[in-house]
Amino acid sequence: MQALKRSIERDAGDYSGQPSDPLVKPPAPEDSAVPVKLSQLWIDYLSGRVQAGFIKDGGRRQEPVIRSLRGFLKHDDARQVTKKDLLGWRDHLMTEVKLAAKTVSDIYLSTARSLFAWAHENERLPENVAGKVRQPKPRKVDGREKGYTDAEAVAVLRASRSHVPRPNQFDYVRETAHTTAAKRWAPILAAFSGARISEITQLRKEDVRNEGERWIARITPDAGSVKSGGYRDIPLHQQIIDQGFIEFLDAANEGPLFHGSKDPAKFASAAQGISDEVAKWLHSLKLVPVGVRPNYGWRHRLKTQALDLGLTMRVIDAMQGHSGRTAGENYGDVTIIARARVINALPFYDLTEREN
Repeated sequence: MQALKRSIERDAGDYSGQPSDPLVKPPAPEDSAVPVKLSQLWIDYLSGRVQAGFIKDGGRRQEPVIRSLRGFLKHDDARQVTKKDLLGWRDHLMTEVKLAAKTVSDIYLSTARSLFAWAHENERLPENVAGKVRQPKPRKVDGREKGYTDAEAVAVLRASRSHVPRPNQFDYVRETAHTTAAKRWAPILAAFSGARISEITQLRKEDVRNEGERWIARITPDAGSVKSGGYRDIPLHQQIIDQGFIEFLDAANEGPLFHGSKDPAKFASAAQGISDEVAKWLHSLKLVPVGVRPNYGWRHRLKTQALDLGLTMRVIDAMQGHSGRTAGENYGDVTIIARARVINALPFYDLTEREN
């Protein structure tokens, strides 16, 4: 009856009447035309994840992913993004940007799936178009050990110990003192801790302390970024002390030891930049074997040494920031005493060849 009455009115030129029954009332216009900015979605998503204790580096690793996606789409409206768009972006990354399948899968598509899933769960988008966008990864076949061998480790540490920055053709040294210090100390600190190089290059003077006869370095998120989230205390091996690290520490200014940033918000990116410089330097010296990642090679090596020496793997895991494999392994604290016992068991490296 409502529809018939409206039809009669409109035949007479009266369009003011509106049906009152919801069954015939025109649906309210959807807000589908209102853009949802992809950039704003990322800001909100990142804020929530950081607040919940995730993404410890503040999104530094994922930020290029969002820039890449927006650049490929040539717009910033998340509502317009389709599964076909994301498949095209994936293929673009593989064929034109020439990223590795693992990078595309584990960083780029993983970030997009997480973002769009969050937007859908929080009713910011009507669907998650990224949910089933995948990139197959070839099965990796290792051709050698993942960590440095004894001879390779010694070669790196000898180069590190003898490093002196070279002046250019104008007799000017462009390498900063912080970078020189990182090349000198980061490898041996990594060799006896298994820490990530970026965790070492973010160390501040106040992060190294003396307790009785022990010197202890604290890896803490206050200094930059820690993948596992919390702080870790690592006793320093005697060879590090013998090499003069404490004298270097005493002469250093307060604040970061291996980078020059003064802004705590930029500590993580500054430390990562220096760790990248260390890796490039080792590659330039041809000291990084094929199949070994220059910085992670120390983490693998320490685990290998621990197995050879019959050391407690739970202590090694705690020093490297790896979580326990079972619920039972999370009971009890791995104390400084336990960590020092493991560190003291690690043998000294023979670095005498290039002393003269």
